[in-house]
Amino acid sequence: MATQTKPVLYGYFRSSCSWRVRIAFALKGIAYDQVPVNLIKDGGQQLTEQYKTLNPMQQVPAVSIDGITLSQSLAIIQYLEETRPGPHLLPADPQKRAQVRMICDHIAAGIQPLQNLYVLQKIGNEKAEWAQHFISRGFEALENILKQTAGKYCVSDEISMADICLVPQVYNANRFKVDLAPFPTIKRINKTLVEIEAFRESHPSRQPDTPAELRT
Repeated sequence: MATQTKPVLYGYFRSSCSWRVRIAFALKGIAYDQVPVNLIKDGGQQLTEQYKTLNPMQQVPAVSIDGITLSQSLAIIQYLEETRPGPHLLPADPQKRAQVRMICDHIAAGIQPLQNLYVLQKIGNEKAEWAQHFISRGFEALENILKQTAGKYCVSDEISMADICLVPQVYNANRFKVDLAPFPTIKRINKTLVEIEAFRESHPSRQPDTPAELRT
């Protein structure tokens, strides 16, 4: 397998999909370089022909690693899980592993795509209401799932890909002023996770392309 010195992450500071990959890199202790792709500037740098060669969907993230370029955050994270040491992001138990994947798909396929930038740009003046509706709808189902699967984290007491998906989605919910009071399990798990260094260092407020006014 071809290797390179460091993986390169093409992403955007506030992209939840990019954040998932940053969390996975941090949890596994993988050093990497970042190339910012500004989704707003110049009409969206992800829409250039140059970037299209990295990710034909013209979305972030993309990761160049081991001589290949991967897109789609969950595919990238699973590749890291299968090729890199460090804490496992998928449980060994097949039932728990299935639960983790279920939660990941629930967020990555059932909630986040309905409130990402490209979709919201098509909505017009009702962006906030649209995002609030679909996040709340998704969280209603997710809360019920987590009541059955959660321990300290989304599935039992080990951090997994499900937690990697949860934190950026809660961040988005807060951005769109979603009332989280009806979702105590989501709130509890998120509160625990955001205090962990891997989640803190990968936070949108601490990235190379974070605007100065949003840095903490």
